[in-house]
Amino acid sequence: MTAPRPAEPPSGELSRLAALHGVATSYRPSPDRTVTAPAAAVVRALAALGVDAATPGAVRAALTARERHLAERLLPPTVTVTAGDTRVPAPLTALPEGTRLDIRTEQGETRPSAEHLPPGVHRVTATAPDGRTAHTHLIVAPPRLPAPPARTHGLLVQLYSLLSRRSWGMGDLADLGALAGWAGRTLGAGFIQVNPLHAAVPGPPTDPSPYRPSSRRFPDPVHLRVEDVPEFAHVEDRDRVRDLLERAGRLRGAVLDEGALIDRDAVWEAKREALELAHRVPLGPGRGAAYRDFLTAQGRALEDHATWYALAEVHGPDWHRWPAALRDPRSPETARARRELADRVDFHSRLVWLTDAQLTDAQRAARDAGMPVGIVHDLAVGVHPGGADAWAQQEYFAAGMSAGAPPDAFNARGQDWGLPPWRPDRLADSGYAPFRALLRALFRYAGALRIDHVMGLFRLWWVPEGHPPTEGTYVHYDAEAMLAVLVLEASRAGAVVIGEDLGTVEPGVREALRERGVYGTSVLWFERDWEGDRRPLPPDRWRADCLATATTHDLPPTAARLSGEHVDLRDRLGLLTRPLAEERAEAAADTAEWLDLLTRLGLLERPGGGTSGVDTSGDGTSGDGTSGDGTSGDGTSATFGDGTAEEEAAIRAVHRCLLRTPARMIGVWLPDGVGDRRPQNLPGTWDQYPNWRLPIADARGRPVTLEELTASPRLRALMDVFREDA
Repeated sequence: MTAPRPAEPPSGELSRLAALHGVATSYRPSPDRTVTAPAAAVVRALAALGVDAATPGAVRAALTARERHLAERLLPPTVTVTAGDTRVPAPLTALPEGTRLDIRTEQGETRPSAEHLPPGVHRVTATAPDGRTAHTHLIVAPPRLPAPPARTHGLLVQLYSLLSRRSWGMGDLADLGALAGWAGRTLGAGFIQVNPLHAAVPGPPTDPSPYRPSSRRFPDPVHLRVEDVPEFAHVEDRDRVRDLLERAGRLRGAVLDEGALIDRDAVWEAKREALELAHRVPLGPGRGAAYRDFLTAQGRALEDHATWYALAEVHGPDWHRWPAALRDPRSPETARARRELADRVDFHSRLVWLTDAQLTDAQRAARDAGMPVGIVHDLAVGVHPGGADAWAQQEYFAAGMSAGAPPDAFNARGQDWGLPPWRPDRLADSGYAPFRALLRALFRYAGALRIDHVMGLFRLWWVPEGHPPTEGTYVHYDAEAMLAVLVLEASRAGAVVIGEDLGTVEPGVREALRERGVYGTSVLWFERDWEGDRRPLPPDRWRADCLATATTHDLPPTAARLSGEHVDLRDRLGLLTRPLAEERAEAAADTAEWLDLLTRLGLLERPGGGTSGVDTSGDGTSGDGTSGDGTSGDGTSATFGDGTAEEEAAIRAVHRCLLRTPARMIGVWLPDGVGDRRPQNLPGTWDQYPNWRLPIADARGRPVTLEELTASPRLRALMDVFREDA
C-alpha cells in the first residue's frame, strides 16, 4: 500500500497572487519550524475571495489583473490615521500633484483637506487631474484605548449557570444585576465578566454553546427576566400566567433540587409563551415612543434580524434550505414575506428591545454599585453559518470556508469551528461597517469587552468546506484598520477591551495590541518562563496590561486542578493521549511546582500554621508525609480533599499570587468561590460531557443558588484576599 502523496505546495506565481490578496502560503507554528500550506487550500481561499486560481492560466491572468489594479488605483479602500497626528496619511500624499480632495466627515461636515479631522470614519473622494476618481474610508482613531481608572478585581461567571430562586431554570439578566449590585457594594468588585449573550440559533435542540450564535450584534431574549417586562404584569389571562410561573418553578427546582442539567430549550419555550402574552398587551404612550425610537435607531439591521427569526419559524433555522428567493434578504419575495409576517417580525424586534433594556439595567446596577468597569461582555469569534447574521450580511462572509486553527502540540488534527470568516476585502471596501456596527451594538451596555481569539483581528485559519483542518491556510486581515475601528468605538463608549490571546500567537501581535491599549489574558497555570527554565513565572515578572485569572470556562476549576481530578475526568471520557499514570504524574508535578512557589513567596500556609504539603525541605518529602510532588505515591492527591481547609487555603494563595502580579485587572472564577470542581466546557467533547449546561455547584456537586453564593463563608474568605491587598 503506497503512502499518500504530500499536498502540493503553491507555485511561484500562485504564491505571488496569494500574497497580494493576504492569503498565506506558509506559516510558522514555532520559531524553528515552517509549514507550507497546500496549494489546494490556497486556491480555495482565493476562490472564496472571488479570485480564480484553478489553473496556471487563471493564476497568470488574476496576477496580471491584480498587479495592474494596484498600480493604477488612486487610493486603497480604507486608510487609517491617528487622531492628533498632523501628518497627512501616506496614501493621500502619494496622489498625483493637483489631485482635489473632497472629505465628508462622519459628522456631516465637508472638508477640503485631511488635516485636523475629528475621530470617526470619514468619506474621502479624490479627483486626479486626468479625471480619474477614487473613494476611500478614512478612519481617524485615538492612539490608545481607555484603561480602568485604577487596578481592579472582579468575578467571572457563565450567566446561565447562575440561578437564583427567582430565575426560570437558568441564570438571567436580573440575576446578573443582583450579582453586580452585591459584588460592587459588598466585595468592592470592579467588574463582572460573563459569557457571550449573543442571539442563539433557535431549536430544539439549540446548540448550547454561546460561541456559535445566530447573531453577534443582537442579544438572546432567553436571558430576560420575564417578570421585569412591564407588559407582563398586565396580561389578562391570569390562569395562563399562573401556569407559566408554576412551570418556571418546576424548571428551577429540577436544576437546583433534583440535579437536572440546565435545559435551555425548555426554559426558552416557557419564556417564549410568556412573552407572546406580553406582546399582546399594548405599549403605553411612553414605552411605545421609546420602542419606535429604538426601531429607528437600529434600522435595517434589526429588521433583517427579526425577519430571519420570523422566516425561521416557517422554514427552519438554516437559511441555506429555504426557498431560493428567500435566501436573498433583499429579494422582492423576502420583502413580501416580511409584510406577511409583520406581527412575527414585530415580536422578534420587541424581544431585542426588551433584552437591550435589561442589559442596560444590569450595567447601570453595576455602575450604581460603584464598579468602575461594570459588566464585561464577551464577543464570540464568529457566527453560525445558517443563522441571522450569515443571512443578512452574507456578502461579507467567505462562502465555503470555516474559521479554525491549524494543528498544534495540543491538537494534532487542528480545529474547525464551523464559523464562516469575514472577507477582509469586503470589510475594507465598506470601511469596516459590519465590524463598527457590531462594536457599537455591544458597547451600548458593556463597560468592557472581551474578544475571544483576539488574534483573529490579524489573521484566521480558513478551512475549506468538506476538508479537514489540516488542509487549511491563514488569511490575513488589515490589523491596523481593525484595531483603529476597535479603538474608535471603545473610546467613544469609554470601555475597556480585553483580548483572549492564549495559545500560539503570531510574533508581533501582542506588541501591537499592547500599543493600542488592548489588554491580554494571563492564566496562572500557563505563566511559565518558556524561554528559560520553564518553571512557574514569579508574579513580579508578569505583564501589567492584562486580565489575570486562575482559570477560565474552558479549563478545570482551581479545586479540580489542585486535586488532579481534571485528569481523571479526561481519562473517563477517553480524552487522554498517554497512559493515565503519566498524565497524573505530570499534572501533580505541575501543581507542586506552583505550590512550592506560593510557599516560598509566603502566600500559602497550612490552616492553623505551618507550611503546606509541598517539598520545601530538599529531602523529597513534605511536612505531612506526602511525596514532594504533592501526591501519595499512587498518583492521587494526598494534599487536597473534597472541600478541605487546605484546599481553600491553596485557592486563596493562588489569588494572592495574582495580586502580587502587576496585572491591572484580576478575575476570580465565581465557581472557585464555592469549590466547584467541574469545568463548564470540556474542549474535545460534545455529547460525552454536559458542556454549557451545568449550574454552579459546591465541592460536593450540589447546585448553589445566587442567594447561597452571596451568603457563602467560603466565597467571602476568598474575596477577603483582596481586602488584604487594599
